[in-house]
Formats: sequence, structure tokens, C-alpha cells
Amino acid sequence: MRCQQIVCEQAGAAEVMQLTQGDVAAPASGQVLIKVAAAGVNGPDIYQRQGSYPPPADASSILGLEVAGEIAAVAAGESRWQVGDKVCALVPGGGYSEYVLTWSSHCLPVPSGWQLAEAAALPETFFTVWHNLFMRGGLQAGETVLIHGGGGGIGSTAIALAKAFGARVITTCSEAKLAFCRQLGADLAIDYAAEDFVALAAEFTQAKGVQLVLDMIGGDYINRNLKLLSLDGRMVSIACRAGRMAEVDVAMLMFKRIHWTGSTLRPQSITQKAAIASQLLRQVWPLLERGQLKPHLHAVLPLAEVVRAHQMLEQGLHRGKIVLQVGEPD
Repeated sequence: MRCQQIVCEQAGAAEVMQLTQGDVAAPASGQVLIKVAAAGVNGPDIYQRQGSYPPPADASSILGLEVAGEIAAVAAGESRWQVGDKVCALVPGGGYSEYVLTWSSHCLPVPSGWQLAEAAALPETFFTVWHNLFMRGGLQAGETVLIHGGGGGIGSTAIALAKAFGARVITTCSEAKLAFCRQLGADLAIDYAAEDFVALAAEFTQAKGVQLVLDMIGGDYINRNLKLLSLDGRMVSIACRAGRMAEVDVAMLMFKRIHWTGSTLRPQSITQKAAIASQLLRQVWPLLERGQLKPHLHAVLPLAEVVRAHQMLEQGLHRGKIVLQVGEPD
């Protein structure tokens, strides 16, 4: 069987992506085949297309790390899912396609009453945020967290989840996204281009600092984050938009007893990702089922408009998530 999919035969600008035909593979042990209805667009897709984030050797070279759709086939012996089940899933690649293989343990049920385009905005961001904000960062109710880039898919999800679990949220974003971040629940939204986030956050916390920083900027933000952290504070790095290198004041790490960690999601093992999915199902999915959390969709575009979707993401024009409609809308 053949299906439509997006390929990049060379690294470059968004225009290198082309809509073409490819083969549909059968699921191997532990896998399911999903008929894709919608696929989320994420920063790693941009970096892979540009040639700076190559896929793992055993992953599809086709872009796309999260989808929602219907189970089309299951491997022999797989009992967790049945053909026809509606799921959203983290995929190792290949999401920009009408069919995609992924691991059964990386699928989660579509919340009741949700459209598949909405569910497609969940996996990559919720896996990333839960793992880094809660599993690695240890965010607790009553703590104050600084979330950089609050207007994007990861940042907006982080704000919503932190608030849902009882934290106070400070975020940085562009001036155009301040109101959006406040609507999500941010207690303090700071225009990073015009305001000093260290000074304003210190004033907000009455000079006590924040207990956790979720950083996706890197570069010269690192020392500023360290300055703002409280004693025994934690910082989790998940991207480095301002550069991979930073001159760090090690004395601040020592004197404040700061814990600094970081991660990327895609290279983690099948087992590690399954553990994240299990925690999400127990602790976050009930909130989705009750309508207490829902991702903000900035745009849902046809698969054929993938170039436009990437350009919107690169230009920072989005508030929340951009999703590609791959199959027929539900």
C-alpha cells in the first residue's frame, strides 16, 4: 500500500519539503500502525529539516514526532490497542504521513469529546513538559517557576500544566504574546525584548528567587537564570535558541547549591518514553478528560501547506500549536 508523505531530500529552507508517495510498512513486535488524521509541528522538525538535528539511525527520515488518528494494524500478540481505537502518539519520526508506525506503549487515548486535530497537539509537548518540569525538575505545588518562551507550544503547555498542579508561573515572551500568556494563567508575563526579566522576577518574588527555571534559550540567559534561582533551585535546559555555549559563573552554582540538568526527548529509549506516557495517563489525562486542560491551536493547515506551517513556526507568529491536517477532519 502507498500513502502520501512529506520528504526532505536535502537540508535547507522550508521549500525543500515535498509531498510525495511512500510505502506503508507493517508493525513489528510491540508496534502499531496509525492511520494519521493530524500531525503536530514542532521545533525539532525545523531543526531536522535544516540539517542540525538528524534522526536516530533506526527512525524514519520523514518529519513529524506526534500524531493523532486511528489504529490501522497491530503487531501479533499486541493486546493494548485494537484496530479502530483512536489514539494520539509520540512517534520516532514519520508523522507527516498518512500512515506511521510507533510503539504501542507510546500511544495514549484521545480524550473524550476531543477532535483529532486537538489531540495531535498533545504528545510531543506534553511528554517534553511533563518529563522536564515534573520528572526532572521536580516542580511542586506552591513553588514559583520561570518558563521562557511562554507563547509557543512547549511554553504554553508548561504554563498550563504548572498552574494545574498549583505552581506560580513567571514567563518571558514577545510583547505580542503577553496577553496570551496571562490568559493561560501566567502570574507574571515579561516582554523579554524590552524588560529585564531578572529584575522583574526578583521583585515579584520579593527577592526570594524562583525554585525552578525551564530554559529553552541557553546562551547568555544561563547566568541570568542562575542569578534568579533561589537556594537549592533547579534549572532544566531543553533547547538553546540563543546558542549552545555559555560562560557560566560556577560560584553561583556552588553557593546556591543549584541543580542544573537537561534533556532531549527523541533519543531516549522506548522504555523511558513509555514511563513518561504512563505518568501522563495517570496524572494528566484525567485533567484533559474533565476539560481542565486543553492545548491552544494557533492554526490547523492541510498537509500540502507544510511549507507555510514551518515558516509560521520559524517566524514566531504562532500562539500555541500548529497542526497539519493529514486525513479527513473528524
